[in-house]
Amino acid sequence: MQNIEPNMIMKEELNLDWANLPFGYVPTDYNVRCYYRDGKWGEIEVSTSDTINIHMAATALHYGQEIFEGLKAFRGRDGKVRVFRMEENAQRIRRSAEGLCMEPVPTEIFCEMVRKAVELNARFIPPYGSGASLYIRPLEIGMTPSVGVKSATEYLFMILVSPVGPYFKTGFKPTNICIMREYDRVAPKGTGRFKTGGNYAASLKSGNHAHELGYSAVLYLDPRDKKYLDECGPANFFAIKNGVYITPASESILPSVTNKSLMALCEDLGIKVEQRHITVEELAEVEEAGACGTAAVISPVGEIDDIDTGEKYIISADGNPGAVSTRLYNLLRGIQLGEEEDTHGWNTVIENI
Repeated sequence: MQNIEPNMIMKEELNLDWANLPFGYVPTDYNVRCYYRDGKWGEIEVSTSDTINIHMAATALHYGQEIFEGLKAFRGRDGKVRVFRMEENAQRIRRSAEGLCMEPVPTEIFCEMVRKAVELNARFIPPYGSGASLYIRPLEIGMTPSVGVKSATEYLFMILVSPVGPYFKTGFKPTNICIMREYDRVAPKGTGRFKTGGNYAASLKSGNHAHELGYSAVLYLDPRDKKYLDECGPANFFAIKNGVYITPASESILPSVTNKSLMALCEDLGIKVEQRHITVEELAEVEEAGACGTAAVISPVGEIDDIDTGEKYIISADGNPGAVSTRLYNLLRGIQLGEEEDTHGWNTVIENI
């Protein structure tokens, strides 16, 4: 593995408005890459190029052999840089690789490349208190040319980073979402439980439709029966009912690292957790609801409108997040920023940056 030389890390101060960063791509200094060829993973390479050389017949382009992850690094109030749940993301991308018949990236390579990407781009880590973070995007693609439907024999795994602001500029405030039965996110027992680009492409039309109607996201129903709640846009859904944290159980839902973390925190706090089917009608009985994921942590839900039936489920009558959602949000953010004790050992501290 290539070592990071001290003279490779740029020190010049950036002229960025950290407090007003978009949630988007900002070019940084370096990315890191590793190729799988001849039955083995090669050395980690450091690149300054923001492009890749790919054959026009690569399996990633024709047959969707593409998977990715999303995680973040934070500058804490103690000055330390923490990457949240790196190994959990490493395990999830391995499951995605297995699901799409790709070569899984060894956890040790994944973690070493995350560290290198963060260290090399240290000057892009937003300062504590800015509300921004360093978004880390690992991705793996099939590189083998093929006009027949089959798995690649060569793969590229790479990690890019970008400083990002909050996903929702309104901050931690409820937004309205909708149910539209004319759209499915994924097929039953399909690729929904893997983090692959095709799932997100399939959600673009419905997401755009929802935005045109004034909603922040679509709350999808299960693709088979259209009876149970599934995912909420690109995030997992949860609700609080009678003080219990409930979240949908489904083979078509991508297991969210954030949702998994919130469930663990609930258990720490003595809040009962249930993973089960949730019917649309049950929304009338919940006290709080939210979408959860890496980008926003928790996006509270104020109202859920069923476009087909005209039913409106008012979750937040006063326009404020619920008490349980607020407590969980503040606790998880506190752990990420080093303000709360990391009792689960979720953070990886990147030293000397």
